[in-house]
Amino acid sequence: MKYYSRLFLLLCIFVVLALAGCGNVKSTNVGNLKFENPLKIPELLEPTLEPDGTKHFTLTMMQGTTEFLEGKTTDTWGINGSYLGPTVRVSRGDKVSFDVINQLGETSTLHWHGMMLPPEMDGGPHQMIEAGKTWSPHWKIDQPSATTWFHPHLHGNTAQHVYRGLAGMFIIDDEDSKKLPSNYGVDDIPLIVQDKLFTSDGQFSEDDDTTFGILGDEILVNGTHDPFLEVTSSQVRFRLLNGSNARAYTFGFTDERSFQLVANDAGLLQEPVTLERFMLSPGERAEIVVSFEPGEETILHSYKNGTGIASGEFDLLKIVAASELSESKQIEGQLSSVEPIEVPADAKVRQFRLSMDNKINDKSMDMSRIDEVVPAGGKEIWEIRNFGSEHNFHIHDAAFRVLDVNGKEPQEYERGRKDTVFVPHGATVRLAVEFGNYTDLKYPLMYHCHLLKHEDDGMMGQFLLVEPGTESQVPMQLTEVSEHHDH
Repeated sequence: MKYYSRLFLLLCIFVVLALAGCGNVKSTNVGNLKFENPLKIPELLEPTLEPDGTKHFTLTMMQGTTEFLEGKTTDTWGINGSYLGPTVRVSRGDKVSFDVINQLGETSTLHWHGMMLPPEMDGGPHQMIEAGKTWSPHWKIDQPSATTWFHPHLHGNTAQHVYRGLAGMFIIDDEDSKKLPSNYGVDDIPLIVQDKLFTSDGQFSEDDDTTFGILGDEILVNGTHDPFLEVTSSQVRFRLLNGSNARAYTFGFTDERSFQLVANDAGLLQEPVTLERFMLSPGERAEIVVSFEPGEETILHSYKNGTGIASGEFDLLKIVAASELSESKQIEGQLSSVEPIEVPADAKVRQFRLSMDNKINDKSMDMSRIDEVVPAGGKEIWEIRNFGSEHNFHIHDAAFRVLDVNGKEPQEYERGRKDTVFVPHGATVRLAVEFGNYTDLKYPLMYHCHLLKHEDDGMMGQFLLVEPGTESQVPMQLTEVSEHHDH
């Protein structure tokens, strides 16, 4: 009997250690950083102008090496460089075109996350770019100002390609957004926050055998480890992007200072909201405006917020205010002239069930299957019910407003225009969704969990945007399931 008791005790200890995760993965970096490295600001990519005024950009996906940890070189992927990509910045009404050149040595894609555009230009799983080839999408920017981004979306390999470094920020300006701090790299600062696991020799560990995928114990901001930033303005706009594969961050400052949230994923709020903390899950973005006094120091911090993807506590970036600061006017009053998303009383309601085995409505992703047919320009209610672990939910070519979470009003920081939303275990989240105006019977758009391992495992569905009134006439199978770009 004593033998079985001891065996049971050993089994219990083993289970506890297993649930704690990888033994070498730390749950915090607090106290370990020296804040020695100047924060890298991604280059603002200058376009060339085509004869009709189109702004043309070239983005080259490539392999390289990067030194994140002192004295250690990491094999990385990047866009126009060894890690991450430049920032693309345009204005509403601009016509844009791209040459996306694949020098990776293997197939990838480049998806414009948060962009309203023709489905064939989306850069999802159906717009594959073969090794050595170029994809040349083009469209007109026709949406409110927003902090969007670009990253690969190759079915089954998105997590790996993003983790290795393929991502960049895509800023859209309009007349509303220009009223906020807008001097890029000075009082308008991009912050791409990612967690990484490093091996002992400084390589990225791609061990993702946890429920959620990779949860790293070191933080990079704009590809900078252990970073600091000197600010020179009394008010600074930070564009925060959670570019991690799986980890969520609860942002705040170590001195508990408040700040103003001015934008969510898909655009400006109606008016600023004063906060001390807020959470972003992978793929979500937010813009905050922070006030500084000369000589102040503070640390942008991620606070532990439960378990799972929001576990762990991390220092992200030390911010030091210069001894003299340029004065900027206070942010107040109405920010956005865009009306909040509303749906008609008879709006169509679609239901989506997220499961423990990373399926949506009990189905795994099938490149040839159409799951939903949506009228272009439509406004609908999407109800997301999570019966699985923690998930989030992103819809391509759409913006939405969170109506409620478990029947209650969403958190203050989740009430603006969004395209990605966190869906806790056991929760029901209802969204008022506004879809793009472009119709396409050949190229589907995606909805999926943006925890990238879950997406790769098949937690994704496809929908077509069609002429209103023709939904019932559309076949639910694609005759051609992908396009390979080979010029």
